Amino acid sequence: MTQHDLRIGIIGVGMMGADHAERVARRISGARLVAVSDPDTERATALAAALDGVRVIGDAQALIGDAEVDAVIIASPGFAHAEQLMACLEHGKPVLCEKPLTMDTESSLRVVEAEHKVGRPLIQVGFMRRFDPEYAGLKRLLDSGELGRTLLLHNVHRNRTVPETFRSEMIVRDSLVHEVDVARWLFDDEIARITVHAPKPTSLVGEGVLDPQLAVFEMAGGAMADVEVFVNFQVGYEVRCEAVAEKGSATIGLGVDVLTKQAGHWGGAVPDDFRVRFGLAYDIEVQRWVNAAAKGEIDGPTAWDGYAAAAVCTAGVQSLQEGRPVEVEMVSRSEVFG
Repeated sequence: MTQHDLRIGIIGVGMMGADHAERVARRISGARLVAVSDPDTERATALAAALDGVRVIGDAQALIGDAEVDAVIIASPGFAHAEQLMACLEHGKPVLCEKPLTMDTESSLRVVEAEHKVGRPLIQVGFMRRFDPEYAGLKRLLDSGELGRTLLLHNVHRNRTVPETFRSEMIVRDSLVHEVDVARWLFDDEIARITVHAPKPTSLVGEGVLDPQLAVFEMAGGAMADVEVFVNFQVGYEVRCEAVAEKGSATIGLGVDVLTKQAGHWGGAVPDDFRVRFGLAYDIEVQRWVNAAAKGEIDGPTAWDGYAAAAVCTAGVQSLQEGRPVEVEMVSRSEVFG
């Protein structure tokens, strides 16, 4: 890698990609946003015009292959990730890929295998909760052993609202996937079985949409986790996690930093969306990715983590559709890495 600032191109400039563009351009050191690409050229052009020195490249593959792009952030829809990731590997370019890694287990495994053949890690997956100071603190506490073995996780994941096109399976693949990674990370273990329950749905969604959902993870080592996902909660964006261990428990996401008591009431603010709740986490994630990419490394969730999450979500969609527990089918690490 050359000594100049890491020149970054972003594929997909919807809500997440535009947020990353502003982040790289204004808050990340050692990096420079040089190009964006999106099928909506008007949107891409308007974003580039607001940021100095940013080119619009019409085709995502052309952006990846561009000689003036050192590294890539993929924020395109999940169905496009597999092809774009393979191109990044072919060109040897570090990539931060927003979840999901790909849309299914098989293509995610092919990405893992292709990266392994390159001979060095190039892919980092955007599971930003690992970079949130509260989650990072919880991880340190659990790893310290101060509370004994971790036995249970209770998770809540609520969005104020989502587009009408957000269907039941997307709740698993695009929302629950974050808690899949959280459970694997906090337990340092794989999820062996998943059951996704569909309670009585809210009346505020379209016909056939199963929202909320309640998922139960059974870890390979015997621990368990539950997750409530409710993406049309109407109140705001709320993410909480409680770890229950042998000698105590720990909870994050309570918003205690803004807890107020006034005129006989107490409470705090509920953010509108994920960019408020996890803004700092995204800043830390991208900065650490940039620092690592400049050294030919990654510093966060790997392609394997993306594959494991895809395997769990594939089983989760099957559980949702069939109303039963489903075993998670994954190859072993040794089958890929030897």
